[in-house]
Amino acid sequence: MPNLKALVLSGGRGTRLRPLTFTLAKQLIPLANKPVLGYVLDQVAETGITQIGIVIAPETGQYVKEYVKDGTEWRSKVTYIPQEPLGLAHAVKTAQHFLGEDDFIMCLGDNLQGQGLTTYVQKFKKEKMDALILLKPVDDPTKFGVATLDEKANIIKLVEKPKDPSSNLAIVGTYIFSNKIFKAINQIKPSMRGELEITDAIQQMINMGFNVKAETLNTWWIDTGKKDDILTANAKILDEYTKREINGAVQESKIEGRVAIQENSKVINSTVRGPCVIGDGSVIENSFIGPYTSIGNGAKIFDSAIEYSIILEDAQIIGVDRLEESLIGKNAKVTRNHRTGCLKLHVGDYSEVEI
Repeated sequence: MPNLKALVLSGGRGTRLRPLTFTLAKQLIPLANKPVLGYVLDQVAETGITQIGIVIAPETGQYVKEYVKDGTEWRSKVTYIPQEPLGLAHAVKTAQHFLGEDDFIMCLGDNLQGQGLTTYVQKFKKEKMDALILLKPVDDPTKFGVATLDEKANIIKLVEKPKDPSSNLAIVGTYIFSNKIFKAINQIKPSMRGELEITDAIQQMINMGFNVKAETLNTWWIDTGKKDDILTANAKILDEYTKREINGAVQESKIEGRVAIQENSKVINSTVRGPCVIGDGSVIENSFIGPYTSIGNGAKIFDSAIEYSIILEDAQIIGVDRLEESLIGKNAKVTRNHRTGCLKLHVGDYSEVEI
């Protein structure tokens, strides 16, 4: 895509996902053993964009750099842009030196959607828009930026987290802008929470008479900002992308459905029911791994039953009768000392839990 760049926001402190985000950028939490950010970059790369700016936070930026590196995996050149978390419009302003005069697509690195970006980019170019905003109907619009449209899909009003919403159309974390967005940002002031809001900037573009339109997603969209959202996204990715692929060693075990077992892994005297992925070098013994579970590289699961959970790399689960709807950090250890029934846990990296 000539004269089109991408800006991917991978900053923020991820406070709603602590303790995991004390040691990991929230955009790097794995879904089906691949970081959320990886799926976002995949969709950007599919458009043909070759210049990507990634906004990073001081606390977690190094982790993002270690994963993305120079962008070769996505056939792109990556520029890293440090930013204190002072709002999405502030992130755009901070990236102005990278974006220059070019149009750009902006994606939140912790948001996933079931549809690619190419169609929207083509529509933006064809209709010579200044902004194209993606929307999605939601059950509780008070938690999001909300848009009101006219009959021609023009945005006539935007409100951030309204107490009395005028519609149920939430702003999805994907935007396409011309460089006129900078004129709008320069005319807005910080909100009550001290941030430059992207909703205020888009509203200012409307006030200035720029061509601002919306497109409503007809597929799923998930903001992976909380544990339950992460687990929902993991289930969605497993359901849509997992294929049966047995590369590890399976001994006296039952593998049911779409299960991907990576090389150097061992499944011994166990049942694994898909959709499910088991990472490289993992060991599953005398256990049940149920649907919608991701087991990271090097994990050890003994004498346990796990379902609808994400277990990060090198974690250990030993003797747990039933673990569900849980998010277990890397190198964490969960063991049972007494019979407990069903557990639901959110355990950070390098933690140890004995029950």
